[in-house]
Amino acid sequence: MAGNFKSSPTKEQALQKLRHYCAYSERCHQDVVQKLYDLNVWKKDHDEILASLIEENYLNEERFAKAFAGGHFRTKQWGRNKITQALKQKGVSAYCIRSGLKEIDEDDYAATLEKLFQKKWEGQKGVSNRFAKMKNVSAYLIQKGYEPPLVHQLFNAFEK
Repeated sequence: MAGNFKSSPTKEQALQKLRHYCAYSERCHQDVVQKLYDLNVWKKDHDEILASLIEENYLNEERFAKAFAGGHFRTKQWGRNKITQALKQKGVSAYCIRSGLKEIDEDDYAATLEKLFQKKWEGQKGVSNRFAKMKNVSAYLIQKGYEPPLVHQLFNAFEK
């Protein structure tokens, strides 16, 4: 009788696999729970495995939030709003999100916003209408997760 039934790993085998999974890259609780389902681990064992990973410091949501926020700001140049939304979608607590956002240096944040602004503004060559250009650039920056008041301040500084 051939089926596509996947056998469940023992609790210890699952824990070992998840230690490797968490050691490879920072993970949030939601990622680990999904991995438990992917590995076909019995639901009754989930809490115990999660508790072990937290106890052994393989799983730390605050550390995950810091790595996520810093990484997405540096590599993808995301603003705080987009980072916050992504962390909320991963079920990360408000405390950990605030802690993660502290990883972003204010000066770097302002410099990155300005750099994105300049690059996008100069890329609007075909747009002759100044207001259309401003609308395009601000929509882009807000979509990247930058706060509308900061974008507005940047336009005001640029006007002068």
